[in-house]
Amino acid sequence: MSTFQPVRGTHDLLPDDFRRHKWVTDTAQEIAERYGFDEMTPPVFEFTPVFARTMGETSDVVTKEMYTFPDRSGEEEMTLRPEFTAGICRAFASNALYDQAPFKVFARGPLFRYERPQKGRQRQFHQIDVEIIGVEGPQADIEVLAVGQHILEALGVAQDCKLLLNTLGDPESRAEYRDILIRHLEPHKAELSAESQERLHRNPMRIFDSKSERDQEIVADAPLLRDHLNDTSKAFFDQVLDGLTGLGIDYTIEPGLVRGLDYYTHTAFEFVTETLGAQGAVIAGGRYDGLIEQLGGRPTPGIGWAGGVERLAMMAGDGRARRRPVALVPLGDAAQAEALVIAQDLRRAGYMVEMGYSGNMKRRLARANKANARAALLLGDDELAKGVATVRDMETGEQTEAPIASLAEHLVQYR
Repeated sequence: MSTFQPVRGTHDLLPDDFRRHKWVTDTAQEIAERYGFDEMTPPVFEFTPVFARTMGETSDVVTKEMYTFPDRSGEEEMTLRPEFTAGICRAFASNALYDQAPFKVFARGPLFRYERPQKGRQRQFHQIDVEIIGVEGPQADIEVLAVGQHILEALGVAQDCKLLLNTLGDPESRAEYRDILIRHLEPHKAELSAESQERLHRNPMRIFDSKSERDQEIVADAPLLRDHLNDTSKAFFDQVLDGLTGLGIDYTIEPGLVRGLDYYTHTAFEFVTETLGAQGAVIAGGRYDGLIEQLGGRPTPGIGWAGGVERLAMMAGDGRARRRPVALVPLGDAAQAEALVIAQDLRRAGYMVEMGYSGNMKRRLARANKANARAALLLGDDELAKGVATVRDMETGEQTEAPIASLAEHLVQYR
């Protein structure tokens, strides 16, 4: 066994795993493209305040999970991206893309959080992400939820997922509710976990997210934000719900859903599943109308979500199978040289070609079987003399001869 092992919380994406990941991300990109989302990617690391300021100084991600380090100059602090939204919004603001609104983008790639590794959760993990920046009305909320639902359907996992929805209201509603919630929780402060005590006056809604059983008992009878929404917030949420109903997208309103980051407002949501063990989110997001302003940009509304590729890949299973190749089996030096030319011509014609490099005919055909080849092209001195290749159907064993000059046309049935 090698002395060197992967760092805890990371894993090698070997070909089978990578194929499943690629199928998830390619499917998501193709569906998002139908909705008008262009693909982009922000840098894999940013100045730390991009994440610390936008995600909330008291959020778990900032206080416990970010991979942060000084750069070589010692003058700046950097952080490996723990999520996409802040980086995309930073890119929108720093590139002054306001005239491109609505700015609709899809992203995919690795992210980094220091978490306890567990099923479907790693320290280096991968996400797909969609964002709509610059749309103030609920139409954007409906669209990002619709594209999420569509992707789950395309992956064949929608039946195993449930959409949970809540509204966090506008800033006015949240400010009023914040005071009401603090008054309710203050008499129980000593019973709250240390983490929730710290959050009580900074961001009391985050206590709904607490993993502490006692915290959950205390907030169980807390007043709900939905009972303290102003008319604007109620109308906004009602339009989102009406839009989802019109599209035939089922949902469940979950009053305790507040999301883990500080920049959300109005719509918050999660697509959750129980197929991976305990209920967990596979897609989650919400509206963040104040985020770009926090980054020093102009006030610009936005909404988006991120989906966990590892979790979606586990749910989707094998997904799209690996393409079946054509195997080239040359015997002899002359055939080996000719096979290189044939392989290149077939690849340019769109075929996937596996080359049998060494060994006798039996061993090379065994490797072709292992590669799940659809057909094998046998090429020896006799074939070269006649200008043909022997084509063996690897499923039926039937053999035919085909002119080398027209192999691409002859092999169409095996593409």
